Amino acid sequence: MSLPRFLSVLFVIFILFGATPLYAQVGAQKTERIEAELVPMGQWAVPGSTAIIAIRQKIRPGWHTYWRNPGDSGGPTEADWTLPQGYKAGDIVWPLPERQRLQTLMNYGYSGVVYLPVPIEVPASAKAGESVLVSAKVLFMVCSDEMCVPDEMELAVNLPVAEGTPPLTAAHGAAIQKVLETAPRSAEITARAHLEEGVLKLSASGGALASMNPKWAYFFAFESGQVDHAALQQGQRGENGISLNIVAGRGLKAKGLGEGISGVLATDLGAWEITATEGDMLPATSGLGALDSGENMSSKDAPASSGFLKAALFALLGGLILNLMPCVFPVLAMKAAALGRSAHDPREARKDGLGFLAGVLVTFGALAGLLLALRAGGQAVGWGFQLQSPAVTAALSLLMLAVGLNMSGLFHIGGRLQGVGSGLAQGKGGVAGAFFTGVLAVVVAAPCTAPFMALALGAALVMPWPMALIVFVMLGLGLALPYVLVSFSPRILSRLPKPGSWMETFRNLLAFPMYGAALWLAWVFARQTGEALGLLFVAGLLLAFTLWLWGRYQSGGRRLMLAVAIFAAVLTVPATFLAMKAPPVASAVVNEEGKALASQSWSSAAVETALAEGRPVLVNFTADWCVTCKINERTALATAGTAKVLSDANAVYLVGDWTNRDDAITRELERHGRSGVPLYLLYTPGVAEPRILPQLLTEGLVGKALSEATKQD
Repeated sequence: MSLPRFLSVLFVIFILFGATPLYAQVGAQKTERIEAELVPMGQWAVPGSTAIIAIRQKIRPGWHTYWRNPGDSGGPTEADWTLPQGYKAGDIVWPLPERQRLQTLMNYGYSGVVYLPVPIEVPASAKAGESVLVSAKVLFMVCSDEMCVPDEMELAVNLPVAEGTPPLTAAHGAAIQKVLETAPRSAEITARAHLEEGVLKLSASGGALASMNPKWAYFFAFESGQVDHAALQQGQRGENGISLNIVAGRGLKAKGLGEGISGVLATDLGAWEITATEGDMLPATSGLGALDSGENMSSKDAPASSGFLKAALFALLGGLILNLMPCVFPVLAMKAAALGRSAHDPREARKDGLGFLAGVLVTFGALAGLLLALRAGGQAVGWGFQLQSPAVTAALSLLMLAVGLNMSGLFHIGGRLQGVGSGLAQGKGGVAGAFFTGVLAVVVAAPCTAPFMALALGAALVMPWPMALIVFVMLGLGLALPYVLVSFSPRILSRLPKPGSWMETFRNLLAFPMYGAALWLAWVFARQTGEALGLLFVAGLLLAFTLWLWGRYQSGGRRLMLAVAIFAAVLTVPATFLAMKAPPVASAVVNEEGKALASQSWSSAAVETALAEGRPVLVNFTADWCVTCKINERTALATAGTAKVLSDANAVYLVGDWTNRDDAITRELERHGRSGVPLYLLYTPGVAEPRILPQLLTEGLVGKALSEATKQD
C-alpha cells in the first residue's frame, strides 16, 4: 500500500472512530465505583411523541451519587446530550432521594441501582424503520464516607423509530415506569413560609394533603444554602395539611425568602413539588399531633437497623464511661457504702445489684420518654433539659442535703419507707433503697456527657421512639453495669472488709460528697436565678431543722417534735417556691485570675460576621450545670495559654450558654448531631463546616487546633 493511500485510510478511521467516539460507547460503562448506561423505557420511539431514556446507575456498596440539591457536600449528576437534528432532551425526572447523614453533614442522593429518567422529544419528521443514536456525556460525583471522585462517561444507546404504542423493554422498562409514577410531581397544594428567629416556618394545605394523616414529613429544598440540611425538622399535622419548623440556612438568612422557596414535600403517603410563598401559617395545619422526620426510612445504604445498633453500642460505652464523670461520684459513694454492707452476703448483694439496675433503667426510660414527648410536641429540648429548670435544680439540691443528713445519722428512714435514699447505706436499704439509688444516679448524671454518649443520643433523637428508648436504656445499662458485675462477683466481694463499726464511720464520711453535690446544685441555682440563693438557703435550713426534729422523734422524742417538724416542712415549700421565681442571669467564663475571658454570646450572625472578617471562631456550648463543661473551661479554655493562642490567631471566642433553656442553641446542637453539652466548634474562614473538638479538652489540644485553623486560613 502506498503512503498516500495509507494516510487516507488512517484519515477515514479517524473520522469514523475519533471524531465520533460515542459510536464505541453503546452499552454499559464502568469505573471502580459505578456502572452506568443509557436505557430506554419503550422498545421504540414514535414520531411526534416523547420517548423516555434513563441514565441507569449501578453504584457499588459504600458509594453514592447525588440528587439535584446534593445537600451539604457533593454535586448532582449532570448530562450533556448529543441528539439527532429535531430531537430535544428535557430535564431529569429526579426520584425522591435518600438522606445520607455523615457526622455533622446531611447529603441527599442515591445508592444501589438508580434510574434517572429523561424525556426525549421525537420530531414528527422522524422516519419509521430508522434507528437513531442518542448519546450523552454524563458527569457523576461518586462519593464514599472518605472520598469523592468525579466519574465522567460518554454513554449512548440506539433508539429504533416505529409506529404504534411501544411495549416496555423487558430489562428496564418496568423499573423506569415505576420511577416516573412515584417521582415527586407538582400538585394543587397551597404553601406559605416565613422566617422567625432563624427558623423557616413552612405550612402546606389542600390538594393531596387534605384529609391525610401522615406519620412523617420532610422538606427537600431545591437550592443549597436555603435550609440547614442536617438539622432536625419538627412538624405538626392538622385537619387540612401539615406544618414544619426548619432551621434556615445561611443563604436564606442573608437574602430572605424573596419570591419564596421551592422543593419537595415528602411524606409517608406521597411526595410533591411545592413552592411556598411568603406569608403567615395556613389554618388547620397543626394541632393534631407531631410528625416524625422519617429520616430512618430514607436510606438504603445505611438502614435504620445499622444506625440503631451503632447508636446502642455507643450508648453502652458512653454509660460505662459516665461512671468516671464527676457528677456521678456522690451516688457512687452511696453504692460503695452498700457494697460494704452486703459484701459478705452474696444473696443480698445480688438483690442490691438488680435493684440498682432496675432503678437506673426505669428512670432512663422515663426521662427519655419525657424528652421524646416534649420534642414531639415541638419543644426544643436536649439531654440535661431538666436541669434547665430552677425548680428541678432547687429540689435536687435539697434532696442531696437530705441524703447527706441521713448518712450523717441525723435521722433514719424506717417503717414502710425504710431504705429510701441513703438509708441503703445504713443497712436498711433492701431492694427499695437500691432502686431509689439507681433513680438518683440517673438524675444527677444528667449534667455529664461522656465520650460516645453525645453521638448516641444525637442519633437516638432522630430515630422512631421505640429505637430511641432502647438507646437510652442501653446508656443506663452501661451506667449500672460495673456495679451489677461486682454484685455478682463473690471473689471480689470476699476481699472487702467484714461489716463492723467501721461502716458507721464510712457512712458518715460518705455524707460529705452529698453535701458537696448539694452546694454545687445551689451554685447552679444561683447562676440561674441570681439573688434567689438566699431563699434557697432558707429552704435548706428549714429542711435540715425538719429532719433534725424528725430524727429526735424517731429516737423517742415527744409528739411535739413531730408537730414542729411538720410545721417546718410546710414552711420549706413556699421558701423554695419564692426562690424559683427570681429572673435568670447570664453566666460568664472566667480565668484562673478571676477575670472574665474576652468572649461574646454565641449567635449564627456572630459566627457569620467573624468569618466574613477572615477570623477563626471558637464556639463553646456550655451550661453551669454541666460538670464536664466546667472542668474543660477551668483546665483548657479559661487559661492564660489559651487566651494567648486566641489572641495570636485573631480568633473570636463565642459562648453559647445553655444553663437556661435556649431553643436556638438546642437547634444548633441538633444540627451537629448532639443532644446536649459540651460541644466545641472551631470555624475556619473558607471552610464550609466547623471542626468538632473532643468533649474532653486540654490546653494543648485547643492550641493545636487554633494553630491549624490559622495555617489553613
